[in-house]
Amino acid sequence: MTSLVPRGPYSDQELQKLYPVKLKLQLVQILGELTDKGRETTLALGERFRHLYVHQLGFMPKIISDADMIYLRATPMPRALDSVQQSFVGMYPSSARTASFPPPTIITRAPADEILFPNERNCKRFSQLARAFAQRTADRWNESKEMDYLNSLISKWMPEGSSRVAVDSHPRISGIMDTINSTLAHGPQTRLPSAFYDSKGRDIIDKIGIEEWFSGYKESQEYRKLGIGALVGDMVTRMVGSAEGSGNDGLLEVAGVDGHLDKGRGGQASIKFAMSGCHDTTLAGVLSSLGVFAAEEWPPFTSSIAIELFKDTSVKEPSGKPAEPTARQGFLASVRKTTKPSSVIMRKPVQDFSPEEKAKLQGYYVRLRYNDRPMTVPGCRLPGKHLEGDESFCTLDAFKAIADKFTPRIWTEACVEHLGEPPFPSEPEPAGY
Repeated sequence: MTSLVPRGPYSDQELQKLYPVKLKLQLVQILGELTDKGRETTLALGERFRHLYVHQLGFMPKIISDADMIYLRATPMPRALDSVQQSFVGMYPSSARTASFPPPTIITRAPADEILFPNERNCKRFSQLARAFAQRTADRWNESKEMDYLNSLISKWMPEGSSRVAVDSHPRISGIMDTINSTLAHGPQTRLPSAFYDSKGRDIIDKIGIEEWFSGYKESQEYRKLGIGALVGDMVTRMVGSAEGSGNDGLLEVAGVDGHLDKGRGGQASIKFAMSGCHDTTLAGVLSSLGVFAAEEWPPFTSSIAIELFKDTSVKEPSGKPAEPTARQGFLASVRKTTKPSSVIMRKPVQDFSPEEKAKLQGYYVRLRYNDRPMTVPGCRLPGKHLEGDESFCTLDAFKAIADKFTPRIWTEACVEHLGEPPFPSEPEPAGY
């Protein structure tokens, strides 16, 4: 499948199972990518968000006067920014915004600091690892019977000087896959010769492409840390910030007026919804690193991951006043060494928690939905690591402990460590534990 066919809205029965009454939805983080069809499909994605989170669940308000409870992020690539804009408009069309609604804040970062996609260009060690895993894939598949089959189908259309289809041919096999998928999404006017759409051939291309691009996340802690760990660390930080009420759920980056960053312009004290425009390599990198991409195809266009934080309403809040927001403690604390340690948890590993810090996360659960399907992280299946009766609801502390293992303390420093060392781990390092 190359273009996601959205499922219909959840039925009342499905909704009750997916969103138990005893769990209060607290924070939603969406990762998504723009399709080649563009605005039409991402607008529809936002409309689906509105139907679920506004109309069915009542989690988000029907009308907003500002976007200070919403965290919007995009990579520097225009299509990612477009996807966020269109999804936001789908979720909150002009009829759902007041006349005084100010322009929403959409956060972007300089390319050198961008962690919303695997940043090979600005992370030297990750570039070494990516090349090594890609070469291993080429060595495994270039002379295989599967590659011979692909060449019997499409090699006659390869350019001079690179007449054999291969993992590292020109174009690469992943580039051929992109072309096939984009032409399928755009209809018959853009179609290639029929041999490119042979079902067996497409399965081979998909299998090899996934191995080339994402096997590193499944096998190597270092690959996970440098490729997607900083992003996962950011998302976990926002969830922990939401649980603490510290402002580190993203509020400090987007909310406030006249220098007062502790509350939104509408009085909001927390972020409820975060949406990031990213890429297929982001989605598969996150899923692979959490051990839930084993049987998946390459992410179809308009794919998304919803990372939802829930609070068990039967669990009492820990005593004590939440830490005061510190406006200077932002994302640069994890990208570059620029700030002093904060009194709040932020990226402190679970293993170093005090009893008081552990208590702050009790009663919170994390659930992933990939293209509307709940996903279960392998490490969350263990006793005591999930909501009783549903393993897809991972306890926040268990989820954070899994993410801590591949969250870099300072990403830019980690990118220049171990340069030239062997790229493959000496022992298995399975993802999701």
